[in-house]
Amino acid sequence: MLAQMFMSWSNRGMSGPVQHSAMRGSNLALVLGAVAETGPLTRSQLTARTGLTKSSISGLVGDLVAAGLVGEGQPAPTRERGRPGSVVAIERQGAAGLGLEVNVDYLAAMVTDLGGTVRYRHTVAHDNRDRPPAEVLADLARLAAAATDACDEQGLPLAGACLAVPGTVAAGVVRRAPNLGWDDVPVDLPLPRSAFGLTLENEADLAALAELRAGTASRDFVHVSGEIGIGGGIIVDGELFRGAHARAGELGHVVLDPDGPACSCGGRGCLERLAGLDAILAASGAADRAELEARCAAGEAGALAAVASAGRWLGIALASVTNLLDPECVVLGGVFAALAPWLGDAVEEALARHGVQPRVVVSELGTEAAVRGAAGSVVRRVVGDPAAYLLSREDSA
Repeated sequence: MLAQMFMSWSNRGMSGPVQHSAMRGSNLALVLGAVAETGPLTRSQLTARTGLTKSSISGLVGDLVAAGLVGEGQPAPTRERGRPGSVVAIERQGAAGLGLEVNVDYLAAMVTDLGGTVRYRHTVAHDNRDRPPAEVLADLARLAAAATDACDEQGLPLAGACLAVPGTVAAGVVRRAPNLGWDDVPVDLPLPRSAFGLTLENEADLAALAELRAGTASRDFVHVSGEIGIGGGIIVDGELFRGAHARAGELGHVVLDPDGPACSCGGRGCLERLAGLDAILAASGAADRAELEARCAAGEAGALAAVASAGRWLGIALASVTNLLDPECVVLGGVFAALAPWLGDAVEEALARHGVQPRVVVSELGTEAAVRGAAGSVVRRVVGDPAAYLLSREDSA
């Protein structure tokens, strides 16, 4: 999958003459993408897979080894005669990605290495609603500093960071995050110099990408990120669908009851006001998510009824989404993953009642999906553009 994506990327805009540096960059991405997707490959296998010459593969692998992005290990077992070739594999001590997340009731940081292994994680519970953005970002900067220290201790070079937020973003600015009370908030964290710096993305989009990489869903699905708010990430044919203004997937603000409770977005009767965590807690009388889950596990009628009601509202909203997009499946993430044993049947029944029944899958990543997706987005940038990473290392040498 990755190799095809990188091949497509490398061919964009190549109808005219191609400069040598641009060709080298696309070929580095082709080789690194092949190894990242397939796993360890010999140089001859890389030659066959990429269509590049043996001499080109030799030079490109040498550059990637020198950059610490791949390593060459023991010869691969083979039945063929002659000396077996050594294998080229992702170097897990190579570039790492830092994922950060600001959500309504917590802050999170995670580091993943070039192979996708989580090397550090830390989450701090905190109600961030209506807190001054500067205070929230100061707390986040401390989490980022601790994560950076963990990278240093493990000898992991940091390639960049990505921040997941529950709202719309553009050019380093959180344009609107209703549940946080943020409008046009610029984000500039004191991070160490890195190849790709800091980027901002919508948390539901990143969660959907994390699910795609984890392989728990198909290549056509809708990921529902359930927390205090409700977000949606849409994957179409293996690619994230953002929409014309990067607002696709605002599932939490689908209006289900025009006369319903007021929403932070300015509307009334939005899905998150009927099925978000706050709505479920209020209906059940539970103080927090842990108490809610405990009451459901104990079979308490009030808690089970509140969760089932949220499931029905969610299923109604997803029926409309399914009629519009026709996804192969729906992934229940965030708090909905934890509540799936008591909520899932209500979702499926509501879908069936409206004549649609996509496969319903429970996320294995849960509430970590967005921050994992944020860290993974940095790693994918390294794999997609190793030439930029190499250049940054040369500049800092």
